Amino acid sequence: MAIHLSTSFFNKSSISSPPVFHHRRAPPLTVFAATSAAPPPSSSPPTIQIVGGKNASWYKDGVMNSSNRVDCLEDGYDWADLENDLYHWTKSLRPVQWYPGHIAKTEKELKEQLKLMDVVIEVRDGRIPMSTSHPQMDSWLGNRKRILVLNREDMISTADRNAWADYYGRQGIKVIFSNGKLGMGTMKLGRLAKSVAAEVNIKRRARGLLPRPVRAGIVGYPNVGKSSLINRLLKRRMCPAAPRPGVTRSLKWVRFGNDLELLDSPGIIPMRMSDQTAAIKLAICDDIGEKSYDVTDVAAVLVQMLSRLPAANNNVLWNRYKIETDGRCGKTFVHKLAIELFNADEHQAAFRILSDFRKGRLGLRALERPVQPRVM
Repeated sequence: MAIHLSTSFFNKSSISSPPVFHHRRAPPLTVFAATSAAPPPSSSPPTIQIVGGKNASWYKDGVMNSSNRVDCLEDGYDWADLENDLYHWTKSLRPVQWYPGHIAKTEKELKEQLKLMDVVIEVRDGRIPMSTSHPQMDSWLGNRKRILVLNREDMISTADRNAWADYYGRQGIKVIFSNGKLGMGTMKLGRLAKSVAAEVNIKRRARGLLPRPVRAGIVGYPNVGKSSLINRLLKRRMCPAAPRPGVTRSLKWVRFGNDLELLDSPGIIPMRMSDQTAAIKLAICDDIGEKSYDVTDVAAVLVQMLSRLPAANNNVLWNRYKIETDGRCGKTFVHKLAIELFNADEHQAAFRILSDFRKGRLGLRALERPVQPRVM
């Protein structure tokens, strides 16, 4: 039975002492660029090799254009405040939990196959990179080499992309941005996977063994575009792919040329999601089964988020639906839209809002940005 949002969301002014969240997740692993002078010692954390992405600079020849002005305005936005708001909005909702039986089975098989990998390609949703980071991935991979890919670059703005490129760039690395539907970034990904694991065959030759194809596993949350990336790499449909979670249900090896083997794997998520702000964002972005959440609740939270984001504000909702929002109660907005367009059917109205966001009709924007440290 669906549990709906209360008539009004929590307002920060009505909360006496809200907790301060600088970030939900632990700091990222120490990351070394491929051009580092020397690799880390064997006892160091796993090395992530990441390349690609555009220059994170938003200026050219010292001139700021109109889009740069928007970027700078977004720079001043405190994304930690949005995370705090999300925490309060989700407290009264039914917990989002989704763990189909096939995931438990294939997760065990995947961990066994990972032992055979030369390199692991971790794919995340570019709209929510942190929320699509599996909390156990680091322990599963150990010291194995890893490539990080932010897919769906066509769904985020240049400012979003620059923010994440800058976030990784501050650690001396760049990130691969890809579009699995159109194939952008896939050939670069294939070349990188081969180059990262090239030392495998160097060691084999040193032992008098013949070279073999590099083994690369593609892992990540459901519906982040793993199979689409493989199909684009192969230039033919070898793996089932559809815009919904749970399509791939078994492990499948495919050959890419003569020197690279790819393992397509089902989406993996934690057995229990304790971080409900991340779970709500997974639902908004359709990276989790829709039976796990109430569509009306999730759409109302999305309205709340769009009312907070500086690049969206209330204008994006007004421009699309010609309905005003007060920025406090997303459920009221869903109800108004239901009356206007769907004969008071709130489920249909909520589904339209989510569908419009997922198709980019509410603008190209990420729901997460790197949280900057607070200055005390």
